[in-house]
Amino acid sequence: MSGTFRPHGLWTALVTPFSTDRRVDHDSLRRLIEFQIDEGVDGVLPCGTTGESPTLSWQEHDAVVDAGVRAVEGRVGVLAGTGSNNTQEAIRASTQAKEAGATAVLLVDCYYNGPSSLELRTEYYERILEEVPDIPIMPYVIPGRSGCALSAADLAILHLNDSKRVPAVKQATGDLDRMRLDRQLAGPALSILSGDDDMTLTMMRDEEIRASGVVSVLSNLAPGAIGGMVRAQAADDAEETDRLAAALGPVLKLVTCTVTAVRTLPNGQSIEVTDKFRNPVPVKTMMAGLGMISSAKRAPLGRMSPTAVARCREALREVHAADPGILGPIEEAFDVRIDQRLGDDGAWSTLAC
Repeated sequence: MSGTFRPHGLWTALVTPFSTDRRVDHDSLRRLIEFQIDEGVDGVLPCGTTGESPTLSWQEHDAVVDAGVRAVEGRVGVLAGTGSNNTQEAIRASTQAKEAGATAVLLVDCYYNGPSSLELRTEYYERILEEVPDIPIMPYVIPGRSGCALSAADLAILHLNDSKRVPAVKQATGDLDRMRLDRQLAGPALSILSGDDDMTLTMMRDEEIRASGVVSVLSNLAPGAIGGMVRAQAADDAEETDRLAAALGPVLKLVTCTVTAVRTLPNGQSIEVTDKFRNPVPVKTMMAGLGMISSAKRAPLGRMSPTAVARCREALREVHAADPGILGPIEEAFDVRIDQRLGDDGAWSTLAC
């Protein structure tokens, strides 16, 4: 295990860069991790769902975790995504992450097969704790994607039985009352990390939740500013917190990008539909537009509509106009010019379907 797990501050849920032939681009991954560390993150998360883990083979998954640990070299924490809807797969992946030197593992609730909270606790989390000793785990509660949820009561049982092994939860329910119950039942020692960028400050400021930080998607783009916002809030510097939150606001809303469109049927009939482009499609599109990585994603994820790409580009323009220092660090780290990239119509048009 690499270092002591400190579940607070900013942890970046890393995208997995792919080359144009959709292979894992390890050079771009190392460059992205170096950028994150230079900008002051507390840790990185390889192979979360932001990293398109469902489309990685287990061989690729292991290689990405191992590459992340080696790139970090103990300078920050490494929270390896090792969850599955198959307990044995999660045990195997967690064992590998532990052997690679990860600081802790993130375990998403079992998606699709929909176990009860009791089954999640006894047949998933507790089995992993037993089979993979000596590494902390962080449950990840996100019912909107998993279709099930570890309850506040079962989370509290896991935490109170062994607070060193289960010191934290990644909370992405969007339900503040549920988060308050997490705190009430588990007590003050449980670290609650936001799993939704746009809810981070609300969760940190709520006295009945007292979140200690965020596992962020959009810090792939702006780790310095998002980390600064979280640290300012932790220090009760409301003026700096609000300044950064306002400047970051346009992109913090774009973990998911929802737009309306019109489909024309073969018979000529036109129908208005809603396209919901979910993480990591918007952040990867913005990163590609700025020249940080290629735009490649693995099917079934693909390109956004021109309207959605335009919305992402405009959000970046607004952020850059409000505070050039937010996106500025990208320039040196990735050898690009932000103004030039934002003004390049051709580069952005290629990102749309």
